[in-house]
Amino acid sequence: MLSSTTLRSYLHLHFLVLIWGFTAIVGLLVTISPVSLVLYRTLFAAIGLGAVIFLKRKTFKTHATDLLRMLAIGCVLSAHWMLFFASARVSTASVCLAGMATTSLWTSIIEPLVNKKSIRPLEVGLGILAFAGLYVVFRFEFDHALGLLLALASALLAAMFTVANSRLVQRIDAYIITFYEMIGATVFSLIALVVAETFGWTGNAPYLPGTGDWVWILFLAWICTVYASTMATQLMKQFSAYLINLTINLEPVYGIALAFIFFGEKERMTTAFYWGTTLILLAVLLYPLLSGSVFDGGNRKVSKAGK
Repeated sequence: MLSSTTLRSYLHLHFLVLIWGFTAIVGLLVTISPVSLVLYRTLFAAIGLGAVIFLKRKTFKTHATDLLRMLAIGCVLSAHWMLFFASARVSTASVCLAGMATTSLWTSIIEPLVNKKSIRPLEVGLGILAFAGLYVVFRFEFDHALGLLLALASALLAAMFTVANSRLVQRIDAYIITFYEMIGATVFSLIALVVAETFGWTGNAPYLPGTGDWVWILFLAWICTVYASTMATQLMKQFSAYLINLTINLEPVYGIALAFIFFGEKERMTTAFYWGTTLILLAVLLYPLLSGSVFDGGNRKVSKAGK
């Protein structure tokens, strides 16, 4: 039986995933390029986090080695978001979001390697089940191959980011982690934008936001990043990186439903979608039932008797 505190935290995690499910839609609502969007998002997120840390009277000091790690992880996060928004642009929000369902499969491989533990058949199996759901949803959508490929690459980077953060959060404040990661992401995004503009990779998309873009940019920066990312990092103290990424598999479910509300017939869900999302949901729901370590941070085994 889950405690009320744990249940609230688990529901909070789902609320954060719902917010993230909206990000692909935002990427289609703005006029600037994906690289520019990530630059402005991370810049304003860093400013917002800096203000929060100052108001909470937390210290910005950290060990030099940890600082370099957080900046590097920020670069990974920046690349993840660029690929994420690019996927939505070249295909649809649905393709982009469903591609992210493979994050748990990547995590089931990366996390044991990083922590020097054996790969768990249960995690690999459920990751494959989630991937099977993705295949069912898009088995007739191979004309969106580029978008799906970008989404898969984005999912791989998301897995790397989450596993790396799950180690840092055990000893560093979540706000500090996210703040320095946003700085690293901003620098990486700025360099990427200069390179992209130099070689003309951004196409006709402007790099300066229009009047209507600012609302969505600030939403991404302060709601999806300052709030959601920091809270998700904090929840890593309670849940394993695998559980968090497995729950993020619901992002396409929430996001595609929201996309249908915003874009109507362009994002209409097919029968294949329902079959595929059923498999994804099954993977999400089976893990808490089959694993006794879900709600203890993934650091120790807990028997079904509660030991």
